[in-house]
Parts: sequence; C-alpha cells; structure tokens
Amino acid sequence: MKTILRIILYVILGAVLALIIFVAGTLIHTGSKASKAVKQSYQFLTPEAPFRTADDGFQYRDLNKNGKLDVYEDSRRTIDERTDDLLTQMTLEEKAGCMFITMIGMGKNGNLLEKPTLSDPFSFALPPTSEMVLLKRMNHFNIYTSMDPRSMAVWYNRLQKLAERTRLGIPVTIASDPRNAYTKNFLAGAPAGSFSQWCEPIGFAAIGDSFLTWKHGDIARQEYLAVGIRVALHPMADLATEPRWPRINGTFGEDATLASRMAYAYIKGFQGDSIGPWSVACMTKHFSGGGPQKEGLDPHFQFTKGQVYPGNNFKYHLIPFEAAFRAGTAEIMPYYGIPVGQTSEDVGMGFNKDIITGLLRNTYHFNGIVCTDWGLLTDSKAFGITILPARAHGMM
Repeated sequence: MKTILRIILYVILGAVLALIIFVAGTLIHTGSKASKAVKQSYQFLTPEAPFRTADDGFQYRDLNKNGKLDVYEDSRRTIDERTDDLLTQMTLEEKAGCMFITMIGMGKNGNLLEKPTLSDPFSFALPPTSEMVLLKRMNHFNIYTSMDPRSMAVWYNRLQKLAERTRLGIPVTIASDPRNAYTKNFLAGAPAGSFSQWCEPIGFAAIGDSFLTWKHGDIARQEYLAVGIRVALHPMADLATEPRWPRINGTFGEDATLASRMAYAYIKGFQGDSIGPWSVACMTKHFSGGGPQKEGLDPHFQFTKGQVYPGNNFKYHLIPFEAAFRAGTAEIMPYYGIPVGQTSEDVGMGFNKDIITGLLRNTYHFNGIVCTDWGLLTDSKAFGITILPARAHGMM
C-alpha cells in the first residue's frame, strides 16, 4: 500500500513539475517573442507631434511632423474635408489597419501591455500593443479589462501618445462591450469594476421605463468618456424569442415594440441627439436579429444550427433595428449566424450580401459603419492552440 501511495505521489509531483516547466517555458518563449516584436515595432516610431502656430495665428498639432498645417490637422475644417485629406496621405497598409478592430490589453498602473502576464490570461492571445499600433498600423481596439479609472485614463493617454508617434499621428479609438452590469461573461461583456452597476438590458425591459434606460446610457456615457472609451459595442437589438439562447439577458426581451422603445432610449443616452464631442458611438447588434437561434445554440461556436423563423417572422426581428436607425445609431454589427432560408445563400450574416448590401444599405439606407463580429475570418489562438475556430459559418 505504501508503495502504491509513493508511486501516486511521485506521479503527482512529476505532473506538477512538468506543469511548472511548461508554464515557465511558455512565459520565456512568449516573452522573448514579444520583446522581438516590440523592438521591431519601435523602428517605426517618429518624433512626438509638436504644437505649431500657423501664419494666421491658429495653433495646431503637427501630426505628420512636416512643419505645415495640413487640412486634416485643422479643426476648423469640416470632417469630410479632413478625412478626404487624410486619405490622400495614407498608404495602403495604413488604410488596411483602419479597417480592423481587435482586443487590446492593459498593463499594471496604466502601462501599455507589451508582453503576456499571468495576471491576465487573455494577454497570451494578444500581440504587444506597439506591434499592433506601429507595425500593423491599427487604431481601433476593444478594451476588455477593468482597472481603477485613474489607471485606465493613464493607459489611454499613453496609448494615444504612442499613436501620435506614428507617421500620420492618427488617434486611436477605444471600444468596449457592456461594463455596467453585475454579470461577468467575458465573451459578451466586461466586469464593471469602478463603473456604476445597473441591471442588464432585460431588466430595463422588465421595468419598462424608457427614461430610466436613457439615464443609464447617459451616465455610462460620461463614465466611458472619462477613461477614453468612444465606442459602445452595444446595445443588442436582438429579440429573445428563443428562451434557450444564452444571451437573452443582453436583450430588451421578446416584444418588438418594447425592445424598440428601450433601444431608442439607450442609444440616445449614449450618443445624444447627434454625434458630437460628448458622444459615445453605439454599435447596435446583431443585425438582422440574432435571437432566433435554432435550439438556442449560439453561433459563437461550431455547434450552431443557424437561425430559424417559425411563423415566417424574419421581418418581426427587424423592428428594433428600425428604431435604432431612427435614433441615429452610428454603427451596426451583423451576427455570425446563418438566417436559414431567408436569403439567396445560406451563409453567416457577416458574409451575406443580401443582408449587408441588400437589406442594410439599400433598403434601410444605413450609411454608417458596419463592423463584423469578432473572429469572423481567423481562429482565436493561445500558445499556438486554436481556442475558437473562425466563425465563417456557411463559408467552409
């Protein structure tokens, strides 16, 4: 008996030792890889953008460091004029970088996350910050962590300072999933931390007070702005018509009229009557309605069976999105799911021309930003291991 126990103990100790060696080796390998990427990225650093005074006395920041006032640097010009000028100066690589958004981490005390850390397991799946900003020319990110407001604000300023030192000094835009509730589903929201905590959207629907919903959006907007978050990856305008779907807590329920009223108030709270300096842009999701998942199986995963519409209710799921359009939602996110039998080809909404071009652009004349859901084209990996395959449903 003692011999058996001794063998079991040796096996356990051996397994623990192997795990320690594996973790240590992984940390060394990923840390070394990250250090090389950071060193390579910093070769693209330019000087900080100096403040200058134009001949007419106007003060501006010389973002491209060319010693003169460019149209895109002139805050007196219209947005269209500034963006048109900036586009003419951008390289193909810089334009490509602007077309993507991905997760970004935060180091301790507001430092940039340049290497993985055990305190943040997600960091092992992310490139260093400098690699994404300087090497990949990206400037749209989704922050998933919650720290104290001061650290978040310090981190945001440091990130903008890094972006300032790119060739054209294009600022970074930070987005966030919902972070004002009590739930901690990292796939659909962020922990509240120091942010105010409210009920989930399904709770606002149960209360039925659109002013309270607007008030929540207005307060959350102020909190977002205080730490640099400019895009809300919400609300969910999906209808919870399938009770087995695990995301109904993020919706305003199954009633299209009630959900429309709540979504409208929510967006107005975040954006105001029009998009301006004090707005947080809303990315309403998941067009054209992600609620009717067959058997409740969510399309984040490969076991999805598509979206079905008993009673031919496809149009019913569009009603809350019509309210979002009336509220002026700045952005729209289509879902991964396949709207089975509703379009000319059974492919996920993010790839579906009938949904994006035909319905969203041509029928509803939405001319804002369309952003796919995350991981549509590439697998999500950590340590070289695929955690979640690409959600290219119907394409493979």
